[in-house]
Amino acid sequence: MSDKEVTPMENLEESRLRMCDKFAHVTGSDSAVAQCYLAENEWDMETALNSFFEAHMESVFDLEDTEERKNRPLSKRKDAGPPEKAHSPEPKRRMISETDCIDLTEDEPACTSSTGSKATGTDEGDHKLSLVSWNVDGLDTLSIVERARGLCSYLALYTPDVVFLQELVPSYIQYLKKRAVSYLFVEGNEDGYFTGLMLKKSRVKLHKSEIVSYPTTQMMRNLLCAQVTFFGQELYLMTSHLESCKDQAAERMKQLKVVLQKMKEAPDNMTVIFGGDTNLRDPEVAKVGGLPSGVTDVWEELGKPEHCRFTWDTKINSNKGVSYVSRCRFDRLYLRPATTGPKMTPEHMALIGMEKLDCGRYTSDHWGIYCTFTT
Repeated sequence: MSDKEVTPMENLEESRLRMCDKFAHVTGSDSAVAQCYLAENEWDMETALNSFFEAHMESVFDLEDTEERKNRPLSKRKDAGPPEKAHSPEPKRRMISETDCIDLTEDEPACTSSTGSKATGTDEGDHKLSLVSWNVDGLDTLSIVERARGLCSYLALYTPDVVFLQELVPSYIQYLKKRAVSYLFVEGNEDGYFTGLMLKKSRVKLHKSEIVSYPTTQMMRNLLCAQVTFFGQELYLMTSHLESCKDQAAERMKQLKVVLQKMKEAPDNMTVIFGGDTNLRDPEVAKVGGLPSGVTDVWEELGKPEHCRFTWDTKINSNKGVSYVSRCRFDRLYLRPATTGPKMTPEHMALIGMEKLDCGRYTSDHWGIYCTFTT
C-alpha cells in the first residue's frame, strides 16, 4: 500500500490536537496549556474551559478593588469646621477620560448621546432606541481593568438604551454591575465566558428572558434572548457569539440558522433585533440561503457605510499583536421590524472604541457598534 493506513490511535491524536488548537484560540493560551487542562479534565472541552477560567479570572480585578479602597478619602470629622460647610459637598463633576473609570451609579448619567437627546429628556428624539453591541474580549487579561474603564467611558458617553456584550467573564461583569447600576443585567451564563444584555432601567422594561442552546457547540456558545418594552413598543432582543475560527464554518452556519429561525418565529407585533460577534463570512450567509424575508442586515440597510465595514481590523487594532492583516465584518446587527403597529428602522451607525487608552491598548480587539433606531 502506498498510503499509510490510519490507525484509531492516530485518529484520536489528530482529534485531540484539534481540540488543543480550539482551546488555545478561545483562551488565548498555547498548546501546552491547552493539553494540560484538557487532559486533566478527561478531554471534555467545556469542563476544561471552565477550569481554566476559574483559575485565571477570579482575581483579575482584585488589584483595582484594593486600589479603590486605598484611595477612598476618609470621612470628615463632624467637628472639622462649621456645620454648614462640613455638610455641603462640592457639586459632582462627571469627567470622561481614558484612564478614569466612569461612575455610572446615578439613575441617569449626566451626559448626552451622540444623537443629541438627553438621557433624561422627554423630547421626540429621546424615543429613538440607541444600542451598542461589543465583543469586549474579557478573556484577555492584559490591561483588562483599564479596558473595562474604557468600556464604562463609552457607556457614559453614549448612554445606550440596550447593550449587547460578548466574551464576558464573571469578574468583568461584576465590575460593570458595580458601576452601571442604572442598567439591568441579563447574563447568558454564570461561569466560563458568555454573553450579556444591559437594559437601561428607566427606558427599557424586561418581561422575560431565555437562553437557547446550540447543541453541537464546542466553545460554550448559546443564544441569549429577552422580551422587553420600549416606550410602548414590544421588542425581542437577541445576542450571541457564534463559533470562532475559519474551520468552524459548518457549526457557525448551524448556529446562524437557529438565530434566523428564532427571528422568524417571534410574534408579529414584536420588533426583533439581533446583534453580536457572529464570526460570519458573507459566503456563509449565502450558503444558509441568505437572510429570510423581512430580516435585514442593518449595515446593508444603511447603505453599507465603508467606515463601519470592518469591526475586526488588525491593520489598525494592535491588541492581539499579530503580524498579519485581517479585516472582517464579524460583528453584525440584524433587524426584523414588527409587521403590525409602528415599524422601527435603523437611522445611524458608527464604530466605537477606536481610540487608544492611556495604557496603549484599545478597549477591545473588536470595535463596538453604536446604532440608533427610529419609528
